[in-house]
Amino acid sequence: MEENPLISVIVLNWNGIYFLERCLGSLMAQTYSPLEMIVVDNASTDGSRGFVEKRFPRVRIIANERNLGFGGGNNVGIRAAQGKYIMVLNNDTHVEAKCIEALKCSIEKNERYGACASKILLTNKENVIDAAGIIVGWDGLSIGRGRLEPGGRYDEEAEVFFASGCACLYRKEMLDDIGLYDDDFFAYAEDTDLGWRAQLAGWKCIYSPRAIVYHVHSASSGTYSHLKAYLVERNRIWVAIKNFPLPLLVLGQGYTLCRYFWQAYGAFTGQGAAGRFTSDFKKMELVNILIRVYLSLWKSLPPLFKKRRAIQKKKRLRNREIYQLCRKYGISAKEIALKE
Repeated sequence: MEENPLISVIVLNWNGIYFLERCLGSLMAQTYSPLEMIVVDNASTDGSRGFVEKRFPRVRIIANERNLGFGGGNNVGIRAAQGKYIMVLNNDTHVEAKCIEALKCSIEKNERYGACASKILLTNKENVIDAAGIIVGWDGLSIGRGRLEPGGRYDEEAEVFFASGCACLYRKEMLDDIGLYDDDFFAYAEDTDLGWRAQLAGWKCIYSPRAIVYHVHSASSGTYSHLKAYLVERNRIWVAIKNFPLPLLVLGQGYTLCRYFWQAYGAFTGQGAAGRFTSDFKKMELVNILIRVYLSLWKSLPPLFKKRRAIQKKKRLRNREIYQLCRKYGISAKEIALKE
């Protein structure tokens, strides 16, 4: 095993000049080397590209002509990367000095570890977890493991379902096997989809508690917005259609109905994401978003089924093992609905 393989770090940026000094500065201070640092700029209009060129000349910049979203933008960087391992990092983060060293140490403990999750803490709340990996619902939805719990928890290295795309390390070999992010998602759930494809193909994910990252949650689209609500719900359906065996797809409908019930409860009581959304917008706007999601679904079914066939061909797990994943790494409909 190569002792110090090249690690490529992809920082996707869209009008994030405010965050780049701290993010890229923390990468420059990493104890691990060699690092290849790439900023993929999604057609920013705030001078981000010029700022990076002047302030961080060691960083390679790839300028997209239009905003390709999270998946499309990161895929541009991943395809250009030369590293054996590839770290994907949000621009609204900064990392502790030994973060990448810890990620590399953990992922190399098993050749089937295709991803390594970091311990992500919220920047605007003292010692509060954003994500320690991700956990999954039975209908394609997901949420950060340990979200809003005290930062002192989850201090043991452990296998998790997958890593949050906010800050994680991928083995290039895994990406060559299962493919990159799905460009069509644009934003949200790309990491969940990649995680399901990885698990179905027999790859695993390890969580490294010593890989500390600080994150400004939802800096790009706002904490709760019409766009985010639409994309999260639409994309979780896409995740299920692409990856779930038929019996789980059917079972997931009951889970979704239960989640909708608790989200309606949250909207009226001010709990969870629905409660926060309806504190700024009318309750009927959530219903309108759901209607838009399901109306848009019909046009997307043909390409989704094509992607599903390709994924199922690579599947190395039996259905029984897939259900075990849901039980091991799952979350109840009530809990995910009332989590913020």
